[in-house]
Amino acid sequence: MADMGAFREAVIAWAAGGPGDRAREMAARLPVRAAVLLEGPSDVAAVGALAASRGRNLAAEGVCVLSMGGAMSVGRFARLLGPCGLGLRLTGLCDEAERGYYARGLERTNAAQPSAPQLNAAQLNAAQPHAAQPDPAQQRIFVCAVDLEDELIRALGVTRVEELIRAEGDLRALQTFLRQPAQRGRTSQQQLRRFLGTKKGRKIHYGRVLAEALDPDRIPAPLDGLLTSL
Repeated sequence: MADMGAFREAVIAWAAGGPGDRAREMAARLPVRAAVLLEGPSDVAAVGALAASRGRNLAAEGVCVLSMGGAMSVGRFARLLGPCGLGLRLTGLCDEAERGYYARGLERTNAAQPSAPQLNAAQLNAAQPHAAQPDPAQQRIFVCAVDLEDELIRALGVTRVEELIRAEGDLRALQTFLRQPAQRGRTSQQQLRRFLGTKKGRKIHYGRVLAEALDPDRIPAPLDGLLTSL
């Protein structure tokens, strides 16, 4: 949806210090009801691919999926888009190491439920196996155990990821990478995760490729929880 893309660009320009009039006008006209705050473009690619595989068009549903350019920007985007700004419902997906930025940024703008545990579905079940689980709509932050690439690799398995890399024409690059001394002693999963980040654009490309390859019963809990909540 071209209009949602234009809205996303207007929000990013606003967050960078530009005027917010265009974003406000477009939010009312489209209309936009929710925003998903993601760290980077590879996360956007994965979320979009998984939504499409479920037959969903998030833009048509009024959901704006945003790459913020890093977790430290979450507070700024939350102020513009949440209750103090456009009044959109906010949610997000982040790495474990960035959980604190999300929790603080959203809570400061009353965009999250401060009392709600900021855990993914698997972590909630492990921590409270017999407790009633909160409504998914109230679970605003979905946390990857390490990062999204790690979640996708674990869900697919090393063999399947290597098959996909071969199908995408990157097998020789992977083999060269694995011969590097720095990769000795790392697990195959760790090596694949690092390989995805070794070339500009590769994480974005494989964010989509890996997400599209997921079986419906093997969706990582943070991704599944995020889409279910929207």
